[in-house]
Amino acid sequence: MAQEPTSADMLASTIHALQAGLTQVPLSAAMDATEAWQQQFLQSGQPELQDIAREIGNLQSLLTEKPLNGPAIGRSLSLLGSQVSQQTAAAPAERQLGLSQLSTLLLRLGGELETDNNGQ
Repeated sequence: MAQEPTSADMLASTIHALQAGLTQVPLSAAMDATEAWQQQFLQSGQPELQDIAREIGNLQSLLTEKPLNGPAIGRSLSLLGSQVSQQTAAAPAERQLGLSQLSTLLLRLGGELETDNNGQ
């Protein structure tokens, strides 16, 4: 009997995947994860979470472009990191540490991509 992952499970798996590094996350897994987050935020009824969902949609579009535009993906990740950071204080206490970690990771990884002009 499979259960839907909880937002706590989704948060933990997202942090774990990002800690491994962006190039270690298969595109299909990234798309599945972003889709799950986007749906959860769109259904929240909270405008600030719906703004995050819209940026996730933008990120999904960027991830399907060929060739990938690292600086544009970086700007999207950085914006998502900023948006998550703004929501951390209003989150339930048990989620604040995870959201803070997620925000820090998104900002760091986004910043790395924004300044990477050669794609390594």
